[in-house]
Amino acid sequence: MEKRKRTNALKDDDENEDNIWWLVVQRGLAPSLISISLFALLVRVAVSLHPYSGAGKPPKYGDFEAQRHWMEITVNLPASEWYRNSTANDLSYWGLDYPPLTAYQSYIHGLFLRNFLPDSVSLQTSHGHESYLGKLLMRWTVLSSDVLMFFPAVFYFIIVYYCSGSHSGRKSDWAWHVAMILLNPCLILIDHGHFQYNCISLGLTIGAVAAILSDKDLLACFLFSLALNHKQMSAYFAPAFFSYLLGKCLRRQNPLLEVLKLGFVGIGTFSIIWWPYLQSVDAFLQVLSRLAPFERGIYEDYVANFWCTSSVLIKWKRLFTIPCLKLLSLGATVSASLPSMVQQIWAPSKQGFLYGLLNSSLSFYLFSYQVHEKSILLPLLPASFLAIDEPFLFKWMMHYALLSIFPLMCRDELILPYISLSALFILLYHAPGGRKEKRDALSPSNLKSFVVVFLVLCSLALHVVYLVVSPPEKYPFLFEAMIMLLCFSQFLFIAGYTNIKQWMTLKDSALENKEKKYL
Repeated sequence: MEKRKRTNALKDDDENEDNIWWLVVQRGLAPSLISISLFALLVRVAVSLHPYSGAGKPPKYGDFEAQRHWMEITVNLPASEWYRNSTANDLSYWGLDYPPLTAYQSYIHGLFLRNFLPDSVSLQTSHGHESYLGKLLMRWTVLSSDVLMFFPAVFYFIIVYYCSGSHSGRKSDWAWHVAMILLNPCLILIDHGHFQYNCISLGLTIGAVAAILSDKDLLACFLFSLALNHKQMSAYFAPAFFSYLLGKCLRRQNPLLEVLKLGFVGIGTFSIIWWPYLQSVDAFLQVLSRLAPFERGIYEDYVANFWCTSSVLIKWKRLFTIPCLKLLSLGATVSASLPSMVQQIWAPSKQGFLYGLLNSSLSFYLFSYQVHEKSILLPLLPASFLAIDEPFLFKWMMHYALLSIFPLMCRDELILPYISLSALFILLYHAPGGRKEKRDALSPSNLKSFVVVFLVLCSLALHVVYLVVSPPEKYPFLFEAMIMLLCFSQFLFIAGYTNIKQWMTLKDSALENKEKKYL
């Protein structure tokens, strides 16, 4: 009788698969999702009350001024002049260096600011504008972007993820998983503290991932194309999308037609967004040159990737030219991404795709050219997708992701929200009944306890040392280098582990097929 009820329930879910809100209401999840969303929004508002990047620091201020300046440029100049150096648009002063979709977003937000406070986006005279109302309006643009783009995408992903049949769908799992993604301390600190709009490109990526999990491949292609056109760093996920979709197309009755359909959607989306810059080769190349700032060198700040870490011993910038470094980083990134791509082309699976997202984004973070410390948000996203299956991995990666951006938070005077959000994450992560109790391969019981404790103590000690001890005059960035070395070692370890786990999905799928044969 119970089996029959379960079967009927599953049939009802399948029949209402397209009506996702029906599933939320039917399972009594609406109050939990609304409560978590309101709390996540309140946390964002609280963080936005603190300082931001470059607050009161002329002449160029920081990322806050960069975003405001892009609004100033886009609302006062025609699209053809947005990426071109001129007397009205000095590219040396926070020139636009993101794809056109970011420019359109800046234009919309600029119209909003101009409607309420014209002086905040007046051409040239608004540089360094920091009025109370101006800051309030700027903060509001990030909050509204988060609510309109990131929150709905997270709900879409969670509903698809738990209704796919591979997970239990317990209320506590749903609520805990939503909280882990919406209350990601790194994203909140960088977007609502430091000041950026990563919530838009990451929201589009989450939507694309959810579309993949629900077998809507053309929608996934469209959404991921939008993500690429908002921030070029979304290319960190490109190998995973490419290999999964290609592997899936190769198993269809007409592979060429399937590839052409995906190509048409992708090229069509790019063409529409880039249309103002496709009128001439010069205009197109002008935008393209802004998206790849190779002249800045293979790294800038202390970021926990291979090039910056190894520069302690190998002075890459002195020994090699920029063209040579471009080839080296390209070769290293492709080589690191290749095993994950081969696995998905050979045997595409949805679980393998999620691991592939983490592996490809980690490959880019560790080995690609000109990585910023804020780029850790990209591999952290797929780690949060896998939080139910790999809880310890997710917690471990979050811990070192936070440590990797700690120097940046100190520069922005965001130490209090950093500590508060770190503590909040630990409390929510260990909430009773909030996650599956099954052990994963990375749980501390499978490692020597003293190694885990030692690494955690090292990271805590580095926080304290960075705050209270002055570095030696000869090595002013000694503590940043120590933080970088520790974080890099952990990210490298995670990359190795997740690549192995992805290949193990082949074994799991083979066992599933074998079981189905006997049923």
